[in-house]
Amino acid sequence: MEPQSQNLKTAPFLTLGRFHISEDYGFLLPNPLILPRNLALPFVEVSKNLGLPPILLHSDLVLANWATRNPGGPLEIRNLDTIFSFPGGESLRGFILVTVLVEKAAVPGIKALVQAVNAILQPSPDSLLQALQRLRVSIQDITGALGQMHDYVNPDVFYSVIRIFLSGWKDNPALPVGLVYEGVSKEPLSYSGGSAAQSTILHAFDEFLGVRHSKESADFLHRMRDYMPPSHRAFIEEICGAPSLRTHVLSSGNGQLLTAYNQCVESLAALRTYHLALVTKYLITAPSKAKARRTSHLPRPPQALEERGTGGSAVMSFLKSVRDKTLEALLHPSG
Repeated sequence: MEPQSQNLKTAPFLTLGRFHISEDYGFLLPNPLILPRNLALPFVEVSKNLGLPPILLHSDLVLANWATRNPGGPLEIRNLDTIFSFPGGESLRGFILVTVLVEKAAVPGIKALVQAVNAILQPSPDSLLQALQRLRVSIQDITGALGQMHDYVNPDVFYSVIRIFLSGWKDNPALPVGLVYEGVSKEPLSYSGGSAAQSTILHAFDEFLGVRHSKESADFLHRMRDYMPPSHRAFIEEICGAPSLRTHVLSSGNGQLLTAYNQCVESLAALRTYHLALVTKYLITAPSKAKARRTSHLPRPPQALEERGTGGSAVMSFLKSVRDKTLEALLHPSG
C-alpha cells in the first residue's frame, strides 16, 4: 500500500469546529461580547490571586502604571511616563500621570490620618492638631495637582476616546447584559469600569472625618471598594473602626481642634467642587461643543454613555450629592 494512502486513512476528517470557526458566522465571532477562553482564563486567575475583579481598574491604570524617566529627578509630568497605554495619545498620558500626581499629593494626608488616629488614642491634642493641619494642606495640594488636567488632557479626546476604554460592563446601558468570560462562566459577568471612586484617598478621608453620604451614593462608593487592592480596603476598614474624630473634637471642647477639623471638611468640599467643574468640562461641555461644531474627526461614543461616569454612576448628580454631604459634616460649637 502506498504511504499516501495510509496517511489518507488515518487523517481525521476536516471540521470547522476543530479550528473554532463558526458554521453560521465563519471567522466572525458569533457573539462579539465574548472574551475568548485563552484570554479569559488567565485574566480571571491572575485577578483572583490579586483579589481584584477581572477588568481594567484604577489600580491598573494609575497605581501600577507609572515610571520615572530619570530616577533621580523630580516627580513631575515631564519626568514621568506610563508603562502601558491605549488610544488617546498625549491626552491619555496626561490623564494617567496627572492622576498619579494626585495620588502622590495625598501621601502627607494619608500619613496625617495615621498620626491623627494615634493622637486620639494617646491622647495628644497637639499631635492631633498638627495632623489635621497637615491633612488640610494635603487636600489642597490634591486640588492643585488635579488642576493640571486642564494643561494635559484635551476634553474632546477624553470624551470621545479615553472614556470608552474606561467604561465597564455594569450600569453601562451600552453593554446591558455584561461580558461572557469564556470558560469561566456561561452567564455574562458585569463589572464596573475604572473610576476615580476606586481610589482609596477620599474613602479614607471621608471615613476619618465622619462624612456620611446619601444611601445611593454610599452604595456606589462601597461597591467601588471591591475594586481596590485588598490591603487598601483593609486600611479603610481600619479607619472605620478607629475612635470617632468628630466625637473626640466635640467632647474635647478645644476650639483649635474644631476649627482645624472644619477647615479639613471645607477643603474636602472645595476639592469636590473643583472635581465637579472638571467633570462638567470633560463630560458635559466637551460633547456639547462637539455637537455644535459637527466637524470633529473623533468618533462619537455611544449615546448611552452620555453624562455617566466611567464607573457607571450618573456622574453630575452623584458628585453634587457627595459635595453637599461633605459640607453637612461641618461641626458647630455647642452653646
